[in-house]
Amino acid sequence: MAVKVISPGLSTTVQDLGRPGYYHLGIPLSGGMDRFALRVANMLVGNDEGAAVLEAVFTGPELEFTAPATLAVTGGDLPPKLNGEERPGWEAFPVRAGDRLSFGFLKSGARAYIAVSGGIDVPVKLGSRSTYTLGALGGHEGRALKAGDELPVGAGKAGKGSVPAALRRMPGSPAELRMLPGLYWHRITAEAGKRFFADTWKVAPEADRIGYRFKGGTALDFVPREQPFGAGSNPSNIVDACYPYGSIQVPGGTEPIVLHRDAVSGGGYMMLGCVISADMDLIGQLQPHAPARFVEVTMDQALAARADRQAALARVRDHLGR
Repeated sequence: MAVKVISPGLSTTVQDLGRPGYYHLGIPLSGGMDRFALRVANMLVGNDEGAAVLEAVFTGPELEFTAPATLAVTGGDLPPKLNGEERPGWEAFPVRAGDRLSFGFLKSGARAYIAVSGGIDVPVKLGSRSTYTLGALGGHEGRALKAGDELPVGAGKAGKGSVPAALRRMPGSPAELRMLPGLYWHRITAEAGKRFFADTWKVAPEADRIGYRFKGGTALDFVPREQPFGAGSNPSNIVDACYPYGSIQVPGGTEPIVLHRDAVSGGGYMMLGCVISADMDLIGQLQPHAPARFVEVTMDQALAARADRQAALARVRDHLGR
């Protein structure tokens, strides 16, 4: 079976759970920005949770199917339409050969995940089918989809079921992004740290798979220091260091940037801290201008949040009988 791309939408790529183990070589994890939604889409169609799906940003693609299959669309509220008739999201539904999938206008969220029974069967590159467009690696020819592409699909089994709203996970308004202050927190004044957590920020237009920029808060005040050898002249500069996923850099002290799935692995900006792993999915569902707040947590609270996220996935598995 194959999936024919009639129209690619704004930016649609093949993604799975990513390729860990290569960040030290400058190759990021990549994979779905909203891993919870990606996993659930695969559960609904009977796939392994890490199977490759399509990640659509803001607008959906138009696709044609060459054989029967089961589909599910999760993530942002981007209404799927089968042959022009709207179908519910977060629910498995069958398609036949010749059927076309299209989408209505985005109602909430930012990214939708389209799972096909059998999974998108593009070649595995460094252990993953995920697309890293900056490196032209993985996915379909290392790039976002184009009209005329044909994607192979693996052998699958029919899925079934739906996931109620109570078992889904989407950001609130404002989104609360829990974070651990980091090694460079001492570089800002105590008052600047309080304002950083008190302010409500807004997602800037510069928000993509590399990182999300936030604006509208108060500029940071830095503790005076003698610039170390090898650092730039700005108070936010440091001697180059590694960047973990979720790290928050604030170039010039004005607009925080949260590094995400396709982030660079190091550089010369200080990091205030890290958004915890349990909340990284929420960032992937934020539209430009969406409000957000950063919330300070301890390591124990971060680990508890990670356990809560795993429990939420377990509840979905139980609900679907997986």
